[in-house]
Amino acid sequence: MAPRLTRYIIMGMVLGVAAGTGAHFALGENAELSGRVAGYLHLPADVFLHLIKMIIAPLVFSTLVAGIAHMGDSAALGRIGGRAIGWFLVASLISIGLGLVMVNLLAPGEGLNLTRTAAEAGAAGGMGIETGGLNLRDFILHIFPTSMVQAMADNQILQIVVFSLFVGVALTAIGEKGKPIVTLVESLVELMLQVTGYVMRVSPIAVFGALAASITREGPGVLLTYGELVGEFYIALFLLWGLLILAGAFFLGRRILTLLRYVREPVLLAFSTASSEAAYPKMLEQLDRFGVPRRIYSFVLPLGYSFNLDGSMMYASFATIFIAQAYGIDLPILTQITILLVLMVTSKGIAAVPRASLVVVAATLGQFNLPVEGIAFILAVDHFMDMGRTATNVLGNAIATSVVTKWEGMLEVEEPEYVAHPKAPAHTAADGRAGLELADDMVITSDSHKGA
Repeated sequence: MAPRLTRYIIMGMVLGVAAGTGAHFALGENAELSGRVAGYLHLPADVFLHLIKMIIAPLVFSTLVAGIAHMGDSAALGRIGGRAIGWFLVASLISIGLGLVMVNLLAPGEGLNLTRTAAEAGAAGGMGIETGGLNLRDFILHIFPTSMVQAMADNQILQIVVFSLFVGVALTAIGEKGKPIVTLVESLVELMLQVTGYVMRVSPIAVFGALAASITREGPGVLLTYGELVGEFYIALFLLWGLLILAGAFFLGRRILTLLRYVREPVLLAFSTASSEAAYPKMLEQLDRFGVPRRIYSFVLPLGYSFNLDGSMMYASFATIFIAQAYGIDLPILTQITILLVLMVTSKGIAAVPRASLVVVAATLGQFNLPVEGIAFILAVDHFMDMGRTATNVLGNAIATSVVTKWEGMLEVEEPEYVAHPKAPAHTAADGRAGLELADDMVITSDSHKGA
C-alpha cells in the first residue's frame, strides 16, 4: 500500500497543477469567480486537514503517555529529552545561519528598490499578521496549559506535551495501580492509528485540491514573477537538506538511505499540503517501521514539532534579510548576528502562533525597525515557500528522532514489508507472524508490543 500511496500522491500533485492552470486560464481575469472556484477546489484539502486536526491531539497524548509509561524511569526520560534539545539547538543555529549566508550570497532582493509609504505602513497591520514582538515571557507562559480540554481543542501541541509528561511520569510513579490506565492508553494508541489509516486514504485527493486551488487563484505566472525569490530559497533549502542528511549519515551510517525511503510519503504530504500536522500520523508509522521504538518517537517527535522547525527557521532569516535588501537597507554583519540570536529565541514559539513563520518575520522586522509592510510583497508566493519549509521541518524531525534513538542504543532492525501467502512457511517468534512473505506492495504496521 505504501508505494502505491506515494504514486497516488505524486499523481495528485501533477493533476492539481494541470487542473489549476486550466481553470485559471479558463476563468480569465475574473478574480471573484477564480476565488470562488478555488475555494471549492480546496474543499477536499480543507476536509482532510480537519480530519487530521481531529486525530492529532488524542494521537499525541496517547502515544506520548504510553511511551513515557514504558520508559520505566525519569532518568531515561531526562537523558533522552536533553539529547533531543541539544540536537534541536544545534540544528536551529545551522538553519538560521545558513539562511543568512545564502540570502547574502544570492541577494534576491537587490535591485527591487521598494519604497516605504505611510499608506503601506498603516496597512501592515491589516494583513492579518501580528507585528508585535514575541517575547520570551509570553512564550514560556504559553507552554503550560490552564486547561487540558482547551489545549486539545485548540491542538496546542506543546501544551499537550507538557500535560502528557505529567500523566506519563505519574503513571510510572504509581506502578501497579496505574496498569489499567496504561492498558487503556495503549488501546487508544491502536485505535487512533487505525483511524489514521482511514484518514490517510483520502490524502491524494487533498493534495490535488490544495495545489489546484493555489494555481487557480494565483495563476502559474506567479511562479515566474517571483521565480528568483522562490528558486533561490529552494537552493538554500536543498543545501540544508544536504547538511541534515550528512549529519544523519554520520550517526546512522547507510541506514540513512532506508530512513529517507521510509519518510518520503510524510515529506510529500507535508510539501503538498504545507501542513506538518498532515504528515504527523504517517511519520509515526514510518519511524516505527524504521526501527525507532514507540517510547522514543512518541516523546521526541512531538517535542521536535515545537522546537525543531529547521525549514521555518531558515525561512525566517532568509525573508528578513530579503525584505531589507528589497528596500535598499544595508545591514551590518553585527546586526545580522543579532537577528540570528533573536530568531533563536522567537522561532521556538512558531508552533503556537497562527501563520507562524510570517509572524516571526514580522516580529523580527519590527524589533529592528525594518519595513514590516515588506511582508505584503512575499505573501503571494508564501504558500509555495511554505511547502518547502514544511517538508524540511518534517525531514529534520525524522532525522533528529532517529539519531536520538541511535544515541540511546535502541535503534532496532527496520520492519520488513509483508504480504499474506497461504503456502508460505511460518516465521519465527521474532516476527510475531505466521504465513507471511516479503513483498513490495503491502505494509503491516508494528505489533502493539513493539517499543514497549
